[in-house]
Amino acid sequence: MAVLNALSPPTKSLLLASSSDQISYFLTNNDGTSSRCSHRAISKWSSFPTNSAVHKQKTPTAKLKLYAMQSHTSSSGIGFPWLKDTSSNGNTILGRGKTKGPLHSVFPTKPAEVSSVKDLFEFICSGPLMDKVGLTPEKVAESIDKWVLCGSQLCRLFQLNELYLTEPQKVRLYHYYIPVFLWCEQEISNHNSKFKDGEDVPPLVIGFSAPQGCGKTTLVFALDFLFRITGRKTATISIDDFYLTAEDQAKLRESNPGNALLELRGNAGSHDLRLSIETLTAVSKLTKEGTKMKLPRYNKSAYNGRGDRSDPSKWPEVEGPLTAVLFEGWMLGFKPVPVDVVKAVDPQLEIINKNLEAYYDAWDKFIKSWIVIKIQDPSYVYQWRLQAEIAMRADGNLGMSDEEVLDFVSRYLPAYKAYLPTLYSEGPNGADPNHLLVVDIDEGRNPILGN
Repeated sequence: MAVLNALSPPTKSLLLASSSDQISYFLTNNDGTSSRCSHRAISKWSSFPTNSAVHKQKTPTAKLKLYAMQSHTSSSGIGFPWLKDTSSNGNTILGRGKTKGPLHSVFPTKPAEVSSVKDLFEFICSGPLMDKVGLTPEKVAESIDKWVLCGSQLCRLFQLNELYLTEPQKVRLYHYYIPVFLWCEQEISNHNSKFKDGEDVPPLVIGFSAPQGCGKTTLVFALDFLFRITGRKTATISIDDFYLTAEDQAKLRESNPGNALLELRGNAGSHDLRLSIETLTAVSKLTKEGTKMKLPRYNKSAYNGRGDRSDPSKWPEVEGPLTAVLFEGWMLGFKPVPVDVVKAVDPQLEIINKNLEAYYDAWDKFIKSWIVIKIQDPSYVYQWRLQAEIAMRADGNLGMSDEEVLDFVSRYLPAYKAYLPTLYSEGPNGADPNHLLVVDIDEGRNPILGN
C-alpha cells in the first residue's frame, strides 16, 4: 500500500488535479517516470463499512509546517530492521548512522500500486490498537485525510518508497506509530483542558517504558517528527542522558566490589538523580516564546565504550513553548518489590531494589501520561541485541561477539525478571490507569492484540 504525499506543494514529481469525484496524483517511479494514481475523493464516505453515517471533519486551520530533518538510524548501529531493503538492487541503511542512498522497501518487484482510500481505511481499522487508543471506524473515517498526511510524511522521514510499502512497513506506520501519535494528541488535549485561558500550560511529560532493542527510540523519533510538522514543539529525553559521569561510575563500581550489576552503567544507582530532577523541572517551565535550555546528553562511545557525559557545550538546545516532553527508558516506571522477590531472581539485585526507592521523585512523578511497550519474554532483549551486533559485523563495523552480547545483556535481565511483572500488572510507579497505554509487541517488534 502506498500513501500519498499531500503535504508538499505540487512539484515536477508530484502534480495534483482534482474533480468532484476523485483526486489524481502523478508520482515519480523508481526509474524516474511518472504514474498517474487516482483515489476516490475522501469526502465520499458512503463506501466505508462504518456503523453510522459519517461526516468529514474540517481540517484544522493551523498551518502544517514542514521541517527538514535528517533520516534517522538508531544508536544501536543497525538502523531499522523493518525498513531494510534486502533485495539485490535496493539500498540499505548501514550501521553507526551511515546511510547509503534512498531507502526503498523490501522486494520491490511488483509494478507500482497505489491503494484506494477505502483500502487504507480498512487496513487502519484492522490494527490491534484501535480500541486501546479510543478509535472507531467512524473516527478513522472522519480523519482519514490526517492519516494520509501523517503516513506520507513518515515515508519521507524514513526514506520509504510510498509505492512499495511492505506489510511490516504498513503495520509499523498505520498500526503503531500513527495510532500512538493520535493517543498522545488526545492526552495533550486532556492535559491542556485543565488550565484556564491565559494560564501558563506546562508541557505534558509522556513516559515511554520499553525494553532495550524494542524500537522505543525510533517510536519517539517518529512522534517528535509528527508533532513538529504539525507546528508543535517537543523535547526528547532518555534516561541514558542521566547516567553518571565516567568518574562517578568508577566510584560506584569501586564501592560495590563484585556486583556485576553496578560494574557498568545501566541499573538503578548508575544515574545522576539530581541532574534528572533539575532537567525535568526546568524543561517543564518552558511555556513561553524565547525560553530556552540545554538538554544533557551522554556519549556511550567514550572510554572505549564505558561512556561518559557529553561536553555541555555540545548539548542540544530546546526552546519553548513546549507542547510535550517525550521521556523514554528501559527501566522507566520500575518500582521496588519485596526483598525476597529480588533475592530469588539475583542476590545482587538487593541494592538495585534499594536504589529504586529514590527514582519516583527523580523521574516518575514528572510523568503524567504513560506508554508501556510490553514484551512476552525478556529473552527478546538478548535476541534483539544479538541481531544488532550481527548486522553491524556484516556491514563491516565493529561489534560485540556473541559472548560479549550475552555478558552485556546478562547485566539487565535480572531487573527485567524482577520488575516487569509488576510493571505489566500494576502499571508504572504512580501512573494513573486512565492515562496509560499498553502496547503489546511480538518478537518482530510489531504491535499485537494483548491480553
